[in-house]
Amino acid sequence: MQLFCEVCGNEVDSGSSHCPFCESELKFSLPGQGVPHQAVKLKRGMPTVEQALGRLDRELEQAKKEGCRVLTLIHGYGSSGQGGAIREEIRAKLQYLKYRGEINDVFTGEQFSTGNGPGRNLLRRFPFLRQHRDLNRGNRGITLVVL
Repeated sequence: MQLFCEVCGNEVDSGSSHCPFCESELKFSLPGQGVPHQAVKLKRGMPTVEQALGRLDRELEQAKKEGCRVLTLIHGYGSSGQGGAIREEIRAKLQYLKYRGEINDVFTGEQFSTGNGPGRNLLRRFPFLRQHRDLNRGNRGITLVVL
């Protein structure tokens, strides 16, 4: 039987007390109890800031219910190239949710790199993200959320 760490979703040896990937004390889940990663296009349909924030709330709630560990939010960078209002408001709300303890962590697309500390730590916790299409791209139009 395969066992998976409930924190990072990686397969682990049942004889271990700590996950070798995220170093958390092991709590096991069975396979099929959730998808470790999902991507959500918050910018779909050219929403207003308020609509995008509402979609964010719904998507976070749904991802938590489904047992998702990491959610990639595709919010775009703004049609003017100056850094859009949706991007700024989504990131501000995520920082607030992190402060309140409703989400575990937030990583901007700019941080999602093997060449910096936050990115390396994220990949150590969630090795499946090494296959992410935006790794090392400095994509300012995405944000990764650890649920």
